[in-house]
Amino acid sequence: MKKYQDLAVLLLRVATAVNFLSAVAIRFGLWGAEKGNWTEFVIYTGKVNSFAPTAIIPFLAVSATALEILFAILLLVGYKTRWVAMGAAILTLIFALSMTYSFGALSALTYAVWVDCTSALLLATMPYYRWSLDEKLAVTKTIE
Repeated sequence: MKKYQDLAVLLLRVATAVNFLSAVAIRFGLWGAEKGNWTEFVIYTGKVNSFAPTAIIPFLAVSATALEILFAILLLVGYKTRWVAMGAAILTLIFALSMTYSFGALSALTYAVWVDCTSALLLATMPYYRWSLDEKLAVTKTIE
């Protein structure tokens, strides 16, 4: 049973990272121009954050994108996984609450933002992260 749990945690790390990277890829047109681009994302950021001053919308768009890239890379390699997963859970919670406020509950549900949030939160509660840089560093510390 334990090996399946280790595999599930690895897949959870990868799936969470890929969700972030896929969203970022859309913003940069990597899934095709018809799927989206940076300008459309900044406009969408303004709609999601309808309560925020217009002047900070570009900052929010850049910050969200930078965090998603950072979280995705760190989750893929498994470095500081607990902290990164908690950060990912907080970021997606902010997304979900903002989407719910601005568009209603169905929007966050349709994009499975609540699932992303709870997946990241679950990942943050794991006791260890097999097949990760965290595991490698823990073994190194034990040997020293």
